[in-house]
Amino acid sequence: MKILKSLLQFTTILPLGKPQDLEPFARHSYLYPVAGYIIGALVALPVFFIADHTIAAAVAIALIILISGAHHFDGLLDFGDGLMAHGDREKRIRALTDRYIGAGGVAAGIVITLLLFAGLQASTSLVFAIIIGEVCAKFSMALLTAYGTPFREGIHSYLHQFSKPHFPVIAAILCAPILFIPVAPFKLIGAILVAVLCPTIMLLVSKRLFGGVNGDVVGAANEITRACAILTLAIL
Repeated sequence: MKILKSLLQFTTILPLGKPQDLEPFARHSYLYPVAGYIIGALVALPVFFIADHTIAAAVAIALIILISGAHHFDGLLDFGDGLMAHGDREKRIRALTDRYIGAGGVAAGIVITLLLFAGLQASTSLVFAIIIGEVCAKFSMALLTAYGTPFREGIHSYLHQFSKPHFPVIAAILCAPILFIPVAPFKLIGAILVAVLCPTIMLLVSKRLFGGVNGDVVGAANEITRACAILTLAIL
């Protein structure tokens, strides 16, 4: 229970009592997909009772941001600033890690939110799309936590030091239950491929631009992977 509370206190703002130390989760960061199932279920439950698809998609996005405390969304905005910054690596890192949100961050937030909304609205089953998208998003965080070499001290470097190369394999096994969701197999395969491809691209881009990964990059991967996985489910 300590591990689960530590995980959920890190990934959500759910009222879970006394704050837990981060170390129990850090030693088991392959459990990220478990948070995906829980967050997905909490969002999908109220959305299930909304008949209008457009309103349901908007409410789903609002609940995702609310439950997560916009923690990972903030990482997306910071990543957008670093990605769009002009200059050498030091200038990009400064744009990534400062407190201010620039045009690159705003653009990243708008683009990814629009893609997520479009994917949700076009989904044949909004409830299933939410759960699959959230689990895929959390798998991407597990992968980056294990393989993303930190370029500075912070939460990511702390989690990374406890992570093992086999952790993403365990995380993938924890994602296996989504294969039993009644969605066309080729759609599920597409979403799973996205869950691997997105963090892999993020890893390569971040290594080139910033020299490694930090917590903002991992948070951004969560947001980007979710949007792309749900969009894939809608398109295929």
